Amino acid sequence: MKNIRLSEVRNKIKGLVQKANFELQEDVLKVIKDMEQREESPAGKAVFKQIKDNAQIAQDEKLGLCQDTGLAVFFVELGEDVKLQKEEGLNSLREAITEGMKEGYEEGYLRKSVVEDPLRRKNTGDNTPAYIHWELVPGDTFKVTFIAKGGGAENMSAVNMFAPAAGTEGVEDFVVNTVDQAGSNPCPPIVVGVGVGGNFEYSALLAKKALLRRPLGTHNSDPFYADMEKRLLEKINKLGIGPQGMGGQCTSLAVHVESYPCHIASMPAAVNIQCHSHRVLSFEM
Repeated sequence: MKNIRLSEVRNKIKGLVQKANFELQEDVLKVIKDMEQREESPAGKAVFKQIKDNAQIAQDEKLGLCQDTGLAVFFVELGEDVKLQKEEGLNSLREAITEGMKEGYEEGYLRKSVVEDPLRRKNTGDNTPAYIHWELVPGDTFKVTFIAKGGGAENMSAVNMFAPAAGTEGVEDFVVNTVDQAGSNPCPPIVVGVGVGGNFEYSALLAKKALLRRPLGTHNSDPFYADMEKRLLEKINKLGIGPQGMGGQCTSLAVHVESYPCHIASMPAAVNIQCHSHRVLSFEM
């Protein structure tokens, strides 16, 4: 049995959201540098330089990589053999995550981007609520992954309920068309998460989970989906949208595809897009 204090979780979350928003991760920076070498467009190359300069300034001065510091989305893997210790007014893991996120955003001067109601639009003032996805797993694992989802990229995402006859070609066309219609809105070069299977809501969750795969650009362990990822990346980068929509060869840094069993009569597919900053970070306790 592993004992974890909720105050430690809160403090870890506080540091996690700041580090993710302040520092472009090494695997992302590596792909950006690789793509910069391939980019032939002068405007595209200039954008890549600005991305790198921006990342250095953000890290040095502890500033957000982007002014849209996004919805705070968490994926939690909680082992069945983990015991959470309540303390310091924290009565649940949800409270610990929420309080850590609030403190991290407040003390890091990260923008509060959440409204209380989708139609009446009053800001919550503290970036709550946190969006938490739970997975109960065997053993004493405790892992939290944070992803900051900015509006420009999230708004370009899509779900489609295909008939099975659409096949691989139908899904790939859907992914490429979604990126094409997004254009410069999600701040390319983007990371594209694709979920195939499950049901309506689970396909969207799969697409978001696909964005969490590290290092960036690592392929699906199933050769069938690894090949799909390679084809999709090639097709997307032939669209000519380029860095920040300026034109060029590099519209996407990576495409990650995840799949799940589904109903015999349906084939859900979803696309979740992430901007070039790709603010994803994890910790384990």
